Amino acid sequence: MSVSVDAAPRGIDLGDPAFWRLPEKLRVDAFARLRERPGPVAFTDRATGRRCWALVRHADVMTASRSPEVYISGPGVTSPEPARWVRTVFGDSMVNLDDPQHADLRRVVGRAFTPRLLAQVEQDIARTASRLVDRLEQERPTDFVAAVAGELPYQVICSMMGIPEAQRRAILARINRASASAGMSRRGLRVPGRGLHALAAMHLTVAALGRERRRRPTGDLISALVTADVDGRRLGSRELGAFFSLLLVAGVETTRNALAHGLHLLTAHPDQRELLLGDLDAHLPGAVEEIVRYSTPIVQFRRTVAVDHKLSGIRLAAGDKVVLFYGSANRDEAVFDRADAFDITRSPNPHLGFGGGGPHFCLGAHLARQEMRTLLRELLTRLPGIRSTGEPELVPSSFDHRVRTLRFTF
Repeated sequence: MSVSVDAAPRGIDLGDPAFWRLPEKLRVDAFARLRERPGPVAFTDRATGRRCWALVRHADVMTASRSPEVYISGPGVTSPEPARWVRTVFGDSMVNLDDPQHADLRRVVGRAFTPRLLAQVEQDIARTASRLVDRLEQERPTDFVAAVAGELPYQVICSMMGIPEAQRRAILARINRASASAGMSRRGLRVPGRGLHALAAMHLTVAALGRERRRRPTGDLISALVTADVDGRRLGSRELGAFFSLLLVAGVETTRNALAHGLHLLTAHPDQRELLLGDLDAHLPGAVEEIVRYSTPIVQFRRTVAVDHKLSGIRLAAGDKVVLFYGSANRDEAVFDRADAFDITRSPNPHLGFGGGGPHFCLGAHLARQEMRTLLRELLTRLPGIRSTGEPELVPSSFDHRVRTLRFTF
């Protein structure tokens, strides 16, 4: 057991599902109080009954992210951790691997993103964004998440992977069932097992596509992954399925949530909106970074302490669990001036919305930024009056900052 214990102030229990159902402002204020502590803060994980350490300050999250020899991912980065049989059947997601296995898999995936494929993706993002705005003008939907924010990243990733149009609706339904199992539910902790049937169906789909692409490559990402030969290494069916699930759930959900929060933030801060509309070329990149910082689509990931050591004066023992709270780190007053202000001109903006660096820095960060920049430019150029008409309906979760619906007009 660790020797030094710094417990959270009375009334703040990060392991209680009720905390994640509080209004967002109260949770933001609670994390501000936690950041007043000098280092990690102890709390009890209700799923396991074990003590965990909350890393709430920017410096501590950075340290844990960039010290993979001390803070390991292999036991699992979510709560509850994936069962051994689940990992055996479905394969290991890249986020639950340590080096050298993680570096090996990431190298194969990285080599598949050829310049030709990346050029195709860039063109597809532009075409998809234009097509979505065409549809908005024609159909005038009222939910921004379903009509726009969720559609863009999903269609782009499906095209990149080479998923046939006829299969996309069914796969999307499975994604929604699988991702609904993360974090806290209204009654308590969501159990990932409830989404395993949907996960299995996705794996079967991509395995069949992988076999087909090995026989007849078509130039898409699945073809590249199953035919790549990096030091004699290519993805097998289980690895392909695990990567497919990660890309769809993480790649779609995070961008979808950032886009939804972004429209609402630009509506709620008309001064920032006018600044952006006045010069898209100058301010759009900064707006995207500030949206990611302020909304932080992924709330937290976990690590396991591999060796006894100290972090910011607190002794951690091998086997302890630490939770990297990215949203709290992105409001750290020691790093960000006026941290609670939404400012698209913020510079520098060393946010941790894509992770804190190190080997697990988000592989899709460039894609997410490109999707957000392209869609926001298309929307604000063609529909400059677009705005949300109410508060986003959030899904209570300790894992992601998920938006269920966002009413909008233009």
